[in-house]
Amino acid sequence: MLLSKLINNLEYTLTSGSLEVEISSIAYDSRRVAENSIFVAVTGFSVDGHKFIDMAIKNGAKAIVVEKDICVETDVTIIKVKDTRNVLAKLSALFFDNPTSKFNLIGVTGTNGKTSVTYLLKAIYDRANRTTGLIGTNGTIIKNQSIKNKNTTPESLDLQQLFSNMVAANTSDCIMEVSSHSLSLDRVAYSNFNVGIFTNLTPDHLELHKSMEEYFRAKAKLFYLSTDFNIINVDDPYGKRLADEVRNLNTKLITYGINNEADIYASNIEYSSDSVTYIANTPKGQISIKVNIPGVIYVYNSLAAIACAYCNNISLKDIQTGISSVKGIKGRFEIVPTNKDFTVIIDFAHTEDGLQKALTTVKQFAKGRIILVFGVYAAPGEEGSDKRWGMGKVAAEYADIAIVTSDNPKEQDPVSIIEDIVESIKVHNGEFKAIVDRKEAIKYAIGISQKDDIIFIAGKGHETTQIIGTEEIPFNEKEIVTETINNSGEIKIS
Repeated sequence: MLLSKLINNLEYTLTSGSLEVEISSIAYDSRRVAENSIFVAVTGFSVDGHKFIDMAIKNGAKAIVVEKDICVETDVTIIKVKDTRNVLAKLSALFFDNPTSKFNLIGVTGTNGKTSVTYLLKAIYDRANRTTGLIGTNGTIIKNQSIKNKNTTPESLDLQQLFSNMVAANTSDCIMEVSSHSLSLDRVAYSNFNVGIFTNLTPDHLELHKSMEEYFRAKAKLFYLSTDFNIINVDDPYGKRLADEVRNLNTKLITYGINNEADIYASNIEYSSDSVTYIANTPKGQISIKVNIPGVIYVYNSLAAIACAYCNNISLKDIQTGISSVKGIKGRFEIVPTNKDFTVIIDFAHTEDGLQKALTTVKQFAKGRIILVFGVYAAPGEEGSDKRWGMGKVAAEYADIAIVTSDNPKEQDPVSIIEDIVESIKVHNGEFKAIVDRKEAIKYAIGISQKDDIIFIAGKGHETTQIIGTEEIPFNEKEIVTETINNSGEIKIS
């Protein structure tokens, strides 16, 4: 594509070179620059792309997009813009011929529940014989082929490439998790969302957003991008506020919930140890729903999926069958087969609200003790302190014993993180054991378990690595549990 055509609608200053050059690809990582690329120098949290311009030119870049004043001793084309991150998103969408205009794009945002909603939706749309793609925490699925993602929502260039691949695969519907980071950092800018779904909002990621108000405003951006339907949980206080805010937009508002008046709501809810059933009430009629994952959170997640499918004219029968076909979601209330008289559950619950809801569900069917294994990932300053205190409080109130350990401490002191959590557990009169090594903590929990106990391992869920310092090491909790039980004779309790 000719550079002049690619940047035709940009506001820019040409500081050197010519616009009449052919561009074969776009890159924001100098290592991925190929011959005749345009390199967009993005300023990130820890890496500034402007520092790698010489490398990009050496690797074959013919044009550079910058937002800072730079000087290079070459005739390469230099284009200066106000915001390179936003421009990267715009150029990417244009380069791949605006792929999201060619299918139904569904965005799901919120603190908890995004992954579950997308997987329930995909099951429904697959049942309705629609060609469905998925992008999220567990990766990307195109034509039932899985691709690993670096982030829940990939960077704009990578995202538009995935969208383009979906178009090539004749995808009719793309269902994607939309993180607050991606909304704040313009990863999803210039994507044409047909449907926006809001699950809930609780304290999380405040290292980026600084306050709950800023976090809410980041999430709210999605519902000004969506054109056809906004689907919102009005039982959540922030959801209720969001629904009131977007009610008068041209985008049609559909609400869901259990307790407050909503367009789509659940009644006759019954919980068991391995599922939840209820009646879904929709403008098209009622259907009985069975979700093969227990807990009220999965009532809400499935209601979100039902509301979206209803908006896209999928039959109630396909909705019902699609949801019941989901036997489980990796790392979401995942029961590990043990052949023992106790139960081990792995879950992604990593916020105070998520952990409380998960443990409340466990309490509904627990016959023995609840042994909780958890930590809190690295978070700076006041947000980190508040998170540790809140998670410790939940552990003290809902678990019989908490094994406090490391999550992803990164470059923070794991002992210090654990001490903060333990202080809260002590204040709230909880029973605990502190073990820094997460693998040893899991082994300890299994070693002390008795008949009918439930070991609930929270925080990492689907993740298969742990970040300690700057090193990302393999860490698969399901494998650790299985290996520990198989070698149970070797466990030593100290």
